[in-house]
Amino acid sequence: MYDPTVARLTYRALLGRRRALILGALPLLLIVISVAVRALSGADDQTAADVLGGFAIATMVPIIGVIAGTGAIGPEIDDGSVVYLLAKPLKRPAIIFTKLIVAIAVTMVFSAVPTMIAGLILNGNGQQIAVAYTIAALVASIAYSALFLLLGTVSRHAVVFGLVYALVWEALFGSLVPGARTLSVQQWSLAVAHKVAGGDLITSDVGLTTAVLLLVAVTVLATWYASHKLRSLKLAGEE
Repeated sequence: MYDPTVARLTYRALLGRRRALILGALPLLLIVISVAVRALSGADDQTAADVLGGFAIATMVPIIGVIAGTGAIGPEIDDGSVVYLLAKPLKRPAIIFTKLIVAIAVTMVFSAVPTMIAGLILNGNGQQIAVAYTIAALVASIAYSALFLLLGTVSRHAVVFGLVYALVWEALFGSLVPGARTLSVQQWSLAVAHKVAGGDLITSDVGLTTAVLLLVAVTVLATWYASHKLRSLKLAGEE
């Protein structure tokens, strides 16, 4: 199910100079903010939770997920170069699975690693806050990558739809409409973080069991449907 050649090509596409600069901008900003906050206010658990929850999990992770998930396949479909890949003797679910693994790896590196660094800067992992938010970033990376890879497979406007979900649905509606939080990858990942950290510094509107089930369901269903849509693409002369 994992093809090294497809993986290498996908890594090359995602980590090209331009896209790598975009991927690295938000993590760098998070670390700069963390250094400034620590210098101005000292080590404070609540402040650390606010910065990591409000910026890292709510903004940085989903945006990186959009870039990595849609970028793993969207450009190939848009410019038509995907036909060369589909012409190879590869099972199309294997193509999707390989691209998903690459998107997850890239999202984790550019989101979970800086989240951990920022947490250590902010309060030295007091009350397990840095570790909890890092784990939240890891599990969110998986679901976001699958979801946005699916969007890249079914739509030419995947980046726009991804940003609408991440920044409008999760950030705006999630803060105004309590029921919308149930359908939020952010809230599912925070449920996991709450379990790791304990206490009241990290909260979620979704229970842990429900969150885990939804994370798994979204990842599996999005991957399956992306494979189905890719399988439905026909090459010239293929019947």
